[in-house]
Amino acid sequence: MANNINESEENNVFRFRKKRQINITLILFLLILVYVIIVGIIYLRRTHTVRYEVVEGALASTTIYRGVILRDELLVSNTAPGYVNYLAREGQRVAVGDLVYTVDETGSLNEFIEAQSLGENTLTDRELSEFRTDIINFVHGYDPSDFSELYNFKYSLKNTVLKLANTKLLNNMTSAGAQSSGISLKYSYAGNTGIVSYWYDGYEDMLPEMVTKDVFKEKDYTRTQLLSNELRSAEDVVYKINLGEDWSLVIPVTKALGESLVENDYILVKFLKNQTESWGKATLLDNNGDYFLCLSFTNSLISFVDDRFLDVELAIEDEKGLKIPNSAIAEKEFYLIDEKYVTENVNNTYTVLMQVYGEDGSKTKSAVSLEVYSYDEKKGVYYVDNSVLSAGDVLFGSDETTFVVHDKGSLIGVYNINKGYADFKEITILYQNSEYAIVKSNSAYGLRYYDYIALDADSVSDDQFISQSK
Repeated sequence: MANNINESEENNVFRFRKKRQINITLILFLLILVYVIIVGIIYLRRTHTVRYEVVEGALASTTIYRGVILRDELLVSNTAPGYVNYLAREGQRVAVGDLVYTVDETGSLNEFIEAQSLGENTLTDRELSEFRTDIINFVHGYDPSDFSELYNFKYSLKNTVLKLANTKLLNNMTSAGAQSSGISLKYSYAGNTGIVSYWYDGYEDMLPEMVTKDVFKEKDYTRTQLLSNELRSAEDVVYKINLGEDWSLVIPVTKALGESLVENDYILVKFLKNQTESWGKATLLDNNGDYFLCLSFTNSLISFVDDRFLDVELAIEDEKGLKIPNSAIAEKEFYLIDEKYVTENVNNTYTVLMQVYGEDGSKTKSAVSLEVYSYDEKKGVYYVDNSVLSAGDVLFGSDETTFVVHDKGSLIGVYNINKGYADFKEITILYQNSEYAIVKSNSAYGLRYYDYIALDADSVSDDQFISQSK
């Protein structure tokens, strides 16, 4: 009986399912995984600022400069109307009284030449050397980007050919019966000693102090070539004579570069046209705010008598300073505030007294702190960011005069990221090539050694929080 009861009880036993417990560890792991994935996506999509550590460096000064040649040039006018035939070769040095050209007043000389058979002519060694010199100078100085030089070479050869032909003609005129042919020639002789040129461009009277940036707009440059056997009126320009051996080459430069170059009185200059070198006396010109390096020479004039513009390479010492990549350089606009309205405090901070409005519309004066990015001592103005000031704000001076914020100016600089945000700093470029720039170190508002800057200035904006990567 007992066994039956036990079997019945065993049959009445029910199994209950165990309640599932929440796996906290698994949930936390999944949450962390989702968080990491989201952060990773945001990180990958974010533009990262690559930082660059500012260090001392140098750049070799191998940049080619283009300058304008200025000489003591005298334009000579025609003495009588007629066909002008040159007898002095271009680039030839003549003395006072040397025959330069003739004038055929009637035009009968050409008819006489065609009617006469002068026979087969050969060139002497001296005559051949004239062609050889012209060709060698052209080959060494030819620049494919300046196709006009090819035309100048063509005209030079043409004048040389005509000069040789005219010389032979004059030597044979008597024997050929020219005097009985009614040919009327006037002979023109040099009134000054110098080097002859058969072109002009209007720059003959220009002095180094008169040079402007417009001079280097060569697309607007006009050069008039004078050819032999052309009809000229009286008082027309027939040739140009270069007086003396002194000449100058004026090159546009920045103020900082110019000041560094003239620290040495003389600079070794390599002329790319013929690969020769010469020492030039260096002076810095300030022509109405534009700066030019003037190199003065006392020789080699005859080599460049046919040129107005010249490419040179300056053999100067390597520029040293803070070396930064060009990609880090940016230009930014600032408000220009008269120095009378800016107060410099003892802790190197700056304040202005600005007009503000209360809630009831009343006007009051309030001292406002601001950041100064540069100071122009010559103009007496501070460069101030627009994060505090706006156009139309009214500032007060100590003498109760007022100043309205409106004028703007630009500065060249980089974005300093030492503090974790983009802070614009002005730079002074001493030298620059296609990849890097050398800037002045330890300037009042500029960079210091070992500062960190944004490698790409276009990737940051003012006061932007920086997510850095090396």
